[in-house]
Amino acid sequence: MGWLKRLFGMEKPQNAEVNPAPQAVQQAQQAASPAATQQIPPERVGLNGEYDQSGLAKRVALAFDQDPQLDDVDTLWVAQTSGTVVLKGKVPSQDILNKMVSVARSVNGATSVDTSQVTIG
Repeated sequence: MGWLKRLFGMEKPQNAEVNPAPQAVQQAQQAASPAATQQIPPERVGLNGEYDQSGLAKRVALAFDQDPQLDDVDTLWVAQTSGTVVLKGKVPSQDILNKMVSVARSVNGATSVDTSQVTIG
């Protein structure tokens, strides 16, 4: 079972990307001004560029799925707090954790990676 399936109960959507271009969000047109577009915050961009509250965590899970060195570690979870990727649980080695941190940092919108809730062993 892959990361996306285990953490979010979903298969990889068609055309899903780790760093998709965000879609423009149309705001309600105000009386005197033309329709404005607002960018989705980088940590809220979903797998296909849509707004997604857990977008960063899902894109990190997808990045983990796409890395052949990172088999699904079923004792580790991925969450997010704003732009911080939060890893929780247990990993088999420091090398694997270091690789996961490196991959997570490469995802657009990730400002930091919190591993304070991870144990090794």
